[in-house]
Amino acid sequence: MIDNTMIVQAQQMPSRTQLQEMLFIAARTGRDDMIPDLLRAGADIEGRDPKGYTAIVLASYNGQPSTTQLLLSLGANPDSGDTERGNTALIGVCYKGYPEIVKELVAAGADANARNVIGQTALMMAVLFNQTEIIDLLLEAGADPTIADLNGNTVQTLAHLHGRTELIQRFSNGHRPV
Repeated sequence: MIDNTMIVQAQQMPSRTQLQEMLFIAARTGRDDMIPDLLRAGADIEGRDPKGYTAIVLASYNGQPSTTQLLLSLGANPDSGDTERGNTALIGVCYKGYPEIVKELVAAGADANARNVIGQTALMMAVLFNQTEIIDLLLEAGADPTIADLNGNTVQTLAHLHGRTELIQRFSNGHRPV
């Protein structure tokens, strides 16, 4: 027989939707202390917010290295991309400029050559935003500078279009920088 205490406790529990929203907030704001409990309570680590972002994308985009690491250790897919543009966490941190998070994602097996819906890679984003430290990290992780996006642009082309003289020289003739 169920007593009234159990019914009251069940009524006070957040809904699955509320748990999921709390996970997104915790990921975005770096509340590592909350995340394991939210997952145990039923939040989905691969669930998506209304904009199509997963918790790993939210944590990484918002510069939360410890939260990114925690989510990865709990099984978050490092190559999860947003549903609108297909930007993975790695692509996002390359234009945001978070080398520590790039290291975490790469260590967790993120694909350095994953593409978004228009064929851009993390390396292309790093070149566009002149993130030289991240460029080095991506090249060490196997990023291919010869990949072209759907418009035919490579990192060499993008460096040229944006006047990145040093990067134009580094990527000249399609060669990998040393």
